[in-house]
Amino acid sequence: MPAQQTAASPWPTDLSAYCFEVPHSADSRLFTSAKGVRLTDADGRGYLDALSGVFVTCFGYDCEPIARAVQEQLRTLPFSPPLHGANPAALGLAQALVDLAPEGITAAKLVNGGSESIEAAIRLARLYHRSHGRPDKVKVLSHYHGYHGATFGSLSLTGRPDVSRFGPGLPGVVHVWPPDCLEDFWGVEPERSAALAAEMIERTIEAEGPDSVAALVIEPVIHLRGMAIPSADYFTRLREICDRHDILLAFDEIVTGFGRTGNPFAAQTFGVTPDLMCVGKGISGGYAPLAAVLMSERIAAVLGDEGGPRSFAPSHTYAANPMASAAGLAAVTLFNDGDYLTRIRDLAGFIEPRLRKLVEGRGTLRSIGLLYGAKLTGPDGEQGPVGERVARACLERGLILRGQDDWLVLAPAFVTTEAEADETLRILGEALDEVCGAGR
Repeated sequence: MPAQQTAASPWPTDLSAYCFEVPHSADSRLFTSAKGVRLTDADGRGYLDALSGVFVTCFGYDCEPIARAVQEQLRTLPFSPPLHGANPAALGLAQALVDLAPEGITAAKLVNGGSESIEAAIRLARLYHRSHGRPDKVKVLSHYHGYHGATFGSLSLTGRPDVSRFGPGLPGVVHVWPPDCLEDFWGVEPERSAALAAEMIERTIEAEGPDSVAALVIEPVIHLRGMAIPSADYFTRLREICDRHDILLAFDEIVTGFGRTGNPFAAQTFGVTPDLMCVGKGISGGYAPLAAVLMSERIAAVLGDEGGPRSFAPSHTYAANPMASAAGLAAVTLFNDGDYLTRIRDLAGFIEPRLRKLVEGRGTLRSIGLLYGAKLTGPDGEQGPVGERVARACLERGLILRGQDDWLVLAPAFVTTEAEADETLRILGEALDEVCGAGR
């Protein structure tokens, strides 16, 4: 543990010993407390979080109903391994998730994080086909530039060159081009780009051999492409392709779930129900590590008899943990009872036109619900890491968002006030002026 401390703070300030736990850099901060949508670091400086703790803390950092549920569960039953059976909080959460999901989703497997839910989806897809006498259907398709997690299998689905430093990934993973690729590379009109990208996916399936492909796993909104948002027709086309070739369609809704797109899940926003849904991040509001894989009845049927609990062994020791499940159940209950979809739509209606005007002349805004991605151009048409530079300029002014390559991403908490949204936009405007020059 690092020992260096300042006179003003009892907290260690040298983060270097934590290099295996945090992405330590000059931009790293040691946060010691939080309230609402604001964080405080060890030096007492405040920060406005416009990213919801990376799409997680949608109810803010001091949500009493969730905190109370976790405290009560801690005193009642803090731990219950899946090996021994179930617990009421886990069963309640599983049912609440099914009720929130699109029609046709009938079961939930609770896990500890998004990466685990992706791994579970891969296993379920292979198990499904094997149980139907098709053991050779093992390949999994996913987008280039998508992000699906940090464990070996989920990282293998992440189609980015920066993960190659870990060596070869999971055998049987095939990457396909995302829906905005032709738009990005050659200026093809967005809907035409998405249509052609879907056609290329089918050509890839045919080239690989449909009898070898188990699943297509995609993010409905591609975070690491600056929130690339396809049209609903793209998903309709993918559903048709998967059905024709007996391939399971899986949505990675880790980022887009629990209201982010203006509906409970992006599947409802785009009007297409997948066979598998990986959900996480906002599932517990950030009050416990938690995620789930949701599945249709035909997938769930391979796990056991109808009418009773279903087995998905081997499982994880902390899967369906009572405390995490209590946090999740409280968060989903709050989401429903607090009419948060109306809040999300109202806040999005306030932010979107102002943010669009702010970005105009310096880039292109992509928005859906309370997810915003800005593709930026620096002074004199400069590309490169302009997004990183703007994010750093924001951080220096006390605003947290995400910037990488030529894009920025914002995801305000659902409890953000209009005054806090105005403060966010003011600071972002100053940072854009500094890095990109004056807009229109």
